[in-house]
Amino acid sequence: MTKNMGSLDRTLRIVAAIVLVALAATGTITGTLAIVAYVVAAVFVLTSLVRFCPAYLPFGINTCGKG
Repeated sequence: MTKNMGSLDRTLRIVAAIVLVALAATGTITGTLAIVAYVVAAVFVLTSLVRFCPAYLPFGINTCGKG
């Protein structure tokens, strides 16, 4: 598994995950949408930690840079 996520991409995903969890935890979003928010946040955190996003593969996206 080759890394395909750069620092900015990882940071934005972590921030988005925090926002989604906060919205769901405070009750701003509820029900099924809250569950979806938790799942998306978990995926964002997981992909940020491993620095690999499988959704990028079919499109050839690599935000790591040339190094």
